[in-house]
Amino acid sequence: MKRRCPNPNCDRQPSLLNPGGKSSPGSRLIVRKGSFYRTRDRRFITKYHCKNCGRHFSASTHSPDYRQKKRDLNHVVAQLFSSGVSQRRMAILLRVNPKTIVRKFRMVAARAKAEHESRLIELAGTPISEIQFDDLETFEHTKCKPLSVSLAVSKNTREILGFQVSRMPARGKLAEISRRKYGYRKDERPNGWDLLFRTLKPVVHSGSILESDQNPHYPRFIKRHLKNVDHIAHPGARGAITGQGELKKLVFDPLFALNHTCAMLRANLNRLFRRTWCTTKKPEGLIDHLYIYLRYHNTVLIRS
Repeated sequence: MKRRCPNPNCDRQPSLLNPGGKSSPGSRLIVRKGSFYRTRDRRFITKYHCKNCGRHFSASTHSPDYRQKKRDLNHVVAQLFSSGVSQRRMAILLRVNPKTIVRKFRMVAARAKAEHESRLIELAGTPISEIQFDDLETFEHTKCKPLSVSLAVSKNTREILGFQVSRMPARGKLAEISRRKYGYRKDERPNGWDLLFRTLKPVVHSGSILESDQNPHYPRFIKRHLKNVDHIAHPGARGAITGQGELKKLVFDPLFALNHTCAMLRANLNRLFRRTWCTTKKPEGLIDHLYIYLRYHNTVLIRS
């Protein structure tokens, strides 16, 4: 661990060794000052003392899990959220309060989002040549309030490059029921497509291939942000029984990487199961859940 005093004003304070003047970063003296036993993970944590400002701190002070009582559950919670386990069942299995699961859910999602943003910056140096894009539909609270998850996947590696969650109006027989019960529902998918393609712009180079289905709205947004990309639109197909509608009943599926990823989302996120009572109450919860799964998918599932 890099020994660094957590006091932000340490450099500007008079040193205890030099009371007459201000200290410089090189004059700080940090020495070991014993240790303590952390019972949760059964480890001895080293303690330090800054002779410059008199501050005491430990090896875990600069950790992102600082002052968490159940830090050992963070990794387990992230795995369970990506394995179809509900929050209530998670609380029972881990023997913790459901409020603890909710707090860790938000914390793990924020970290996953930050890691994904760093990953996009890293990918900007090695642009992706083939990308597949389409929408996955789900709902919030009731099927009268559908949601659209716009998803972009690398064709060769099946790495999820980005997503956007957007509200959309109900269609078919539920359209009239939805308007009667919940009023007019604005279609926010154009904003979602716009944001997603804007995010993908740094990782796509001239001459890349973007594949999608024959949605007539896609070309307008692709040309707006990805002008030098070759867009290939494939006709739709019937869903296979085993894929719950995401995998297609074709000998060769040109959008297999994307459809297979959507099928994995259906299988690993309990709120996306076809028949489930673990529904999304707010779109923000679905976004957080998708970020958690995105990290697990990109770092574990497609690399195993």
